[in-house]
Amino acid sequence: MFDSNLNRKRPFPHIPSAAIILNHLDVPLFSSTENGVVSRCTSMLLHADQPYLIGRKPRDCQFVFNDRRVSKRHCQIFFDGSLRKLYVLSGVLSHADYSEFRLIHEFRKRVTVSSQGSEGFPFLEASNGVFVNGVEIRKGMAVELMEGDRVSLVCGNMSGSCGIGNRIGFVVERIAVESCDGAGEFDRLTFSGCSQSGKRSKRVFAVKANDSKFEGVFGRARFLVDMCRDILLSDDPLSCIKRSVSDLQCGYKCAIGTELAQRVAEGNGIDTVQSSSGVLSESKVMNLEENGGKNCAKGNLGVDALCDENSNLIVSDCIEKDNVSDGNNWQGNDGCNPPPGKNFYLNRLEFMNQDSSGGDKSISLNELINPIESVTGIFIATFTSDIQWFLSYCKIPVHLPVTIACQNTERCWSSKPDERVSVPYHNYPNLVVVHPPFPETIAFGKDRNRHGIACHHPKLIVLQRDDSIRVVITSANLVEKQWISVTNTIWWQDFPRAILVDFASLFPKIDDEIHRDSKCDFAAQLAGFMASLVIDIPSQAHWITQLTKYDFGSATGHLVASVPGVHLNRTSILAESFRPSSLNTQFLGSVLASVVGLSHLFRTVADSNGAGIKALAAVLGKSCKNAHGRFEIVLRRNPNVPADENAVSVLVPKSDQTSEGDYVQLGFLPRNVAKWVSPLWDAGFLAFSGYVYPKEALAAASGENCQKVQLILNVSEGPHFRDMSKMMQSEKIAAFCSLIASIQRHYGLWRLREVLNQYRWPESLESEIVYGASSIGSVSSKFLAAFSAAAGKKSLQHFDSEESDPEWGCWNAREELKNPSVKIIFPTIERVKSAYNGIMPSRRILCFSEKTWQRLKTLDVLHDAIPLPHERVGHPMHTKVVRRCFWSRRDAPSIGWVYCGSHNFSAAAWGRQISSPFGTKADGPCKGDPTMNSGLHICNYELGIIFTFPPTENNDCHKAKSTKLGDIVLPFVVPAPKYGSQDRPATKLAMREVMTELAEREEEKQAEEEMMEEIIEEEEEIEEINCVGQEKEEEKAYAEILWSQVDSSQNS
Repeated sequence: MFDSNLNRKRPFPHIPSAAIILNHLDVPLFSSTENGVVSRCTSMLLHADQPYLIGRKPRDCQFVFNDRRVSKRHCQIFFDGSLRKLYVLSGVLSHADYSEFRLIHEFRKRVTVSSQGSEGFPFLEASNGVFVNGVEIRKGMAVELMEGDRVSLVCGNMSGSCGIGNRIGFVVERIAVESCDGAGEFDRLTFSGCSQSGKRSKRVFAVKANDSKFEGVFGRARFLVDMCRDILLSDDPLSCIKRSVSDLQCGYKCAIGTELAQRVAEGNGIDTVQSSSGVLSESKVMNLEENGGKNCAKGNLGVDALCDENSNLIVSDCIEKDNVSDGNNWQGNDGCNPPPGKNFYLNRLEFMNQDSSGGDKSISLNELINPIESVTGIFIATFTSDIQWFLSYCKIPVHLPVTIACQNTERCWSSKPDERVSVPYHNYPNLVVVHPPFPETIAFGKDRNRHGIACHHPKLIVLQRDDSIRVVITSANLVEKQWISVTNTIWWQDFPRAILVDFASLFPKIDDEIHRDSKCDFAAQLAGFMASLVIDIPSQAHWITQLTKYDFGSATGHLVASVPGVHLNRTSILAESFRPSSLNTQFLGSVLASVVGLSHLFRTVADSNGAGIKALAAVLGKSCKNAHGRFEIVLRRNPNVPADENAVSVLVPKSDQTSEGDYVQLGFLPRNVAKWVSPLWDAGFLAFSGYVYPKEALAAASGENCQKVQLILNVSEGPHFRDMSKMMQSEKIAAFCSLIASIQRHYGLWRLREVLNQYRWPESLESEIVYGASSIGSVSSKFLAAFSAAAGKKSLQHFDSEESDPEWGCWNAREELKNPSVKIIFPTIERVKSAYNGIMPSRRILCFSEKTWQRLKTLDVLHDAIPLPHERVGHPMHTKVVRRCFWSRRDAPSIGWVYCGSHNFSAAAWGRQISSPFGTKADGPCKGDPTMNSGLHICNYELGIIFTFPPTENNDCHKAKSTKLGDIVLPFVVPAPKYGSQDRPATKLAMREVMTELAEREEEKQAEEEMMEEIIEEEEEIEEINCVGQEKEEEKAYAEILWSQVDSSQNS
């Protein structure tokens, strides 16, 4: 029936049919009749230009997989009679109301990677995906199928190891087309297009020398006709011409490299050549010439091409290495590692394989990211980085959007956003490096040499896919040795795509309020942290709005972030000072801003007799203040001011019942605040109101001080808030990102306390807090007490006191000195000396000052860090893990919590509590909360996650029933041996002395990008910090211009 003789056939055949010979995978494939009767099938007979449905429901589909994981109508298979090509579409096009021509055109459009298909064309999306050779097809897109291709439904792994059990799909063994004369004979298809990824394939199929299809005029003409048809029917003819020229030069077509395709090729007498190079780039052209009856390869392929007179030539560059181990780049046969849930993994060290670690859960960076083909974007936050290693090790495609936020001491302090962003690699045009900003408020006084204490120190990886997003929190930087030579913790979770876009999920929860859908605040914390990294970088602001597309309600832990700055206690500035304009107005959060230009009317010749300041004092004195001593102001847009179309005036009403214009103007919002307030306000997305302290305003107006006037900006839903997903435009995305970054949240110690205060811990039980870290900052009894208090530690002697006492139950430095509560896990110098690779690796990752050692020596809180599992002994640890465990008096599950992430044990990471940073105190009550009138001074960017195991899980965001506190194995031995009288931590001085003893001299300090870790945290005790600052000259100049233009517009 099949005949490969083409010499007698016409070059322009009639519209043929196609016969597809296939082998199903584990789940059998059935063909269905119109009556719903099914029978097993091993082939498909497809009439040209008619879509055929593949799904679960026999009455709707021509081909059926009887498995509940398959949608009722899952995908379509289509044979294009004119192009003689076979396509599969992810999803279903509804074609009842459209002509055959329109349907054919729609299929061809959806084959183009850059096209999304016609708007309004009815389309049904499958709940699970369609994969070709392990690569998922984008929803609504089609790809061409070729002989040897594996079509998988639900799971794309060859082993079916996504946890679904039996594999669902089929393999295309052969494609045959009805002969050109319509006599019922079939020819085998020889030509095929590029792969679904749009890149050069991993295998290149050359043309067989003795193939009759290419002999003589008819064969060559038919090849050219096919190319012309492709060009004429393409929506992008120019690109198609370029591809056709390349194909003509090469004489081959692309195919995705799969194990089955290779087996099929070998079954047809085709030899394969394994390539050690990466994915063949489009610039690497392979020329085939007929030379004495041989097809020989020329060009820069990085392989030795074999020529054989009687066989085809295949250059194989397979990147599916599920069963390949090369030491550093090992992937197990299972393909997928189960997520850790309320636990963490350790990274797989260089000498390990999957079986050598016993009960140790380990994973590599490659395994975390794969399959890279389905990733649509990567966001990474790290301290140090080796970007070129990352790109090559993880085989990052050159077109993939990648954002890397990393440390750069000089650029992070720059006030110019353009100096904090770059595109360093021209061959990776979508890779952007960002250096997150350090605010001047964290610098100690005017000594700019002290700004080095600030550090961008998180380790975050976000992998975006069409149907899910993966969040990875680790202690490893983006450096090779940290992933293969040093022990680090790794946690990750995949979150599905949300049914509805939810912008409200990015705003913090209000205390004592149940957030919408009772979901935890994982999305809000992640969005706030990521927005703080890319603020003022418009090209990267889209990351924040992308988070609204995913459902984070199943998060197994609570995020704990630190962001540099001086932060107020959020409970003192939130809902208590918000007065809604209507019953339906939802409060979203507050922003700490300021008023600029206050001195214009009150400290110039315009008010030489002091009448203005007297009038202002009278207004502020007569008007009502809220319980926190704040005075409500009115904001007014000034869109017609030439100097700044985003200008916003700050006014004070003269009385509670004011008419239009009956206000006293204080000044304006700063330019950097107005630039995001105005676009969101004008669009109706959000509404804004505000408060100031009357005492601050009068002091600034009268000239008593030159400090900024604090303005608390309350944010609530606007009339179009629910329509943001439909109305959000690109220019509004940057403004929204700035808002999310500016919203007040709890960070550092206060975030730790906020999370743990959600539960009632049995403080009457005995407990211990262990903290293992690679860096110990300038720890004092005051900081130890602050950390213990945030961790939930309370003073037993206060349990019988009255709760009305503001200091009730508070753990303080005096209590800490009497009864130390934190056991610090840090390696001794002897342990570091005995490491496999000597002292040098630890010298670059361990940080402990001699001054801190002398301070802690008498507290008896230090314990030796012995790596666990024991095969990791002798290898440095870079983990940052905290555990608090309550000892139950009966045989009951352990109670407590565990933290892992990037926070070292230092005030720079967790924050140092300071007195009221604005010099004024709220007049309202601060019962039981001594932090109400204080600030938290944080130097570093940090990120970690807490897993809680309370007595009951009624308030937990998500119940991971399979995990208990006792199931979490810490990366060091506990109980850890206490330091002996002769033991000494591996301080900087101790390691230097050892180096001297061993006659080893440290080389010159390496460049920053070659360092593994860490910036030395030589902290000092800072009693008073001027974190408010004076009004900058540029702010004064901005306000003066606005005053002159507003005055002139009002006078005219």
